[in-house]
Amino acid sequence: MKLDAIEIQLKSLPEVSGVYQYFDKQDKIIYIGKAKNLKKRVASYFNKTVENHKTRVLVKNINRIEHVVVDSEMDALLLENNLIKKYKPRYNILLKDDKTYPWICIKNEPFPRVFFTRKVIKDGSEYFGPFTSLKTVRALFDLVKGLYPLRSCNYDLSNEKITNQKYKVCLEYHIGNCLAPCIAAIDTASYEKNIQSIRQILKGNFKEAVSAFELQMKTYAQATEFEKAQWIKEKIEDLKVFQAKSTVVNPKITHVDVFSVFSDESYGYINYLQVSYGAIVRSHTLEIKKKLDESDATLLQLGIIEIRQLFSSTSDTVFLSEKVSLGDELKVFVPQQGDKKKLVDLSLRNAKYFRMERFKQMKIVDPDRHTKRIMSQMKSDLRLPQEPTHIECFDNSNIQGSNPVAACVVFKNGKPYKKDYRHYNIKTVTGPDDFASMEEVVFRRYKRLLEEDAPLPQLIVIDGGKGQLSSAVKSLEVLGLRGKISILGIAKRLEEIYFPNDSIPLYLDKKSETLKILQRARDEAHRFGITFHRQKRSKGSLISKLDTIPGIGPATREKLLGSLKSFKRIKMATEKEIQAVLGKEKGTKIFIALQKHSDI
Repeated sequence: MKLDAIEIQLKSLPEVSGVYQYFDKQDKIIYIGKAKNLKKRVASYFNKTVENHKTRVLVKNINRIEHVVVDSEMDALLLENNLIKKYKPRYNILLKDDKTYPWICIKNEPFPRVFFTRKVIKDGSEYFGPFTSLKTVRALFDLVKGLYPLRSCNYDLSNEKITNQKYKVCLEYHIGNCLAPCIAAIDTASYEKNIQSIRQILKGNFKEAVSAFELQMKTYAQATEFEKAQWIKEKIEDLKVFQAKSTVVNPKITHVDVFSVFSDESYGYINYLQVSYGAIVRSHTLEIKKKLDESDATLLQLGIIEIRQLFSSTSDTVFLSEKVSLGDELKVFVPQQGDKKKLVDLSLRNAKYFRMERFKQMKIVDPDRHTKRIMSQMKSDLRLPQEPTHIECFDNSNIQGSNPVAACVVFKNGKPYKKDYRHYNIKTVTGPDDFASMEEVVFRRYKRLLEEDAPLPQLIVIDGGKGQLSSAVKSLEVLGLRGKISILGIAKRLEEIYFPNDSIPLYLDKKSETLKILQRARDEAHRFGITFHRQKRSKGSLISKLDTIPGIGPATREKLLGSLKSFKRIKMATEKEIQAVLGKEKGTKIFIALQKHSDI
């Protein structure tokens, strides 16, 4: 389809909610999106200068556009979610979760069974879940079984078969695990009452079950049936212990979904907390791989629809970490303070912990894969010709030109390689001239590596802005290394990243792993350099103090420092201690001289 044909199509798009689909020349769907206003949203791809490279490639490949009009923004969100799962377009976030989660089922049958399963069958049965932890399901299921004796057999308990005494009681009845509905030992109404109590517990409402058991306990106690009363009391305690294991929040906050989003340059993490009857009854984090550098709001919006579908959420109130549009069907709040804000913060903390755990697992299971991912990301972010597995960073240190030194630190595979760290005394520069100092150090470093035929780094990082970077580049040009090694400068004020012959700096996302590695290399070079500078200043100060005392020359100074270690100890030493180092006659003279210069 020609561009003018797309332009005609753009003009004809309606200004209503809907879903749009982009097709390529092979008539394959490459992107699906939703919009509150189809015309404005789709036109935005073609009317503005797109900054993101991947988005520019997407627009270039669009050959045809189709759209579907829906009644509301929420309908558009749901349709987009379902179409993405169905067609899996190349440029869309992949909303998929390969796990099969366990559910607790109340079977649609006479005298219903209650059991947990991973298969959801649409036969009218009730399913509660899905649960993200099998341990939680087992604990909840064991609690229900302990509180309410229910049948576990799969007999057809129709009225006709029970009346005709088709079945006999089994061992489960004799050991107290079943109330034997197969022989009409319990009527339908009483059994259903137990099922109703189980429903409330599975929904997270323990209050009604506890109240009912407390009433039963009092009834048994008044009738002097103390064994039964004790049995009921134990059930109440079981309920309260299980409830206590849930994170209890403000009891006024109930039937609420809480969502938060946290992202880095490659992935988004959407956490979900379900709050029911004043307690958090479920937590789940969805990991989403970015495709077009999607914003946090976009990731959150898509994640909410996916998670609410996954867990069959019916809550009409949601608390979010940031404002997104979810249509008129849901009440959306972005809490700023109080218990509601604490819930959102807790959700955000869960998302961050999930990301940390993923990276820890990746490092343990496949450390090389983790390193390769970071190196690949750095190559992409910094537009490098190759992955920077070997990085060297330079920093200068001086105070008003005194004791000028420089430091070079080495990072390999994103980690400090301290064995190759180097200190430099500035030799050819007089006064505080950072530019000339940087030029000297870079020249000395790589002249030495070339002479020794040692491996060169893929990336050089200069601590400073355009001036220091230009000075370093001069040295590379003299050595014939310009273009063979990538080089950049990182300025401290706004963390701007400068490239040679480019006046416009690059700003990386503050959460970017690439920026964190550059910052760490810069900070490590500064630490290493400033430590060396302090040592030189300290040593110089000590030497100058001793040199002012008559009778102490270079040889005497070295003897005293070698034995007593510091100027403070030399001054505090007794006459005998000085004599032990320098001999009796000279020791006495130096001791007297030190006493005369006690003001130093």
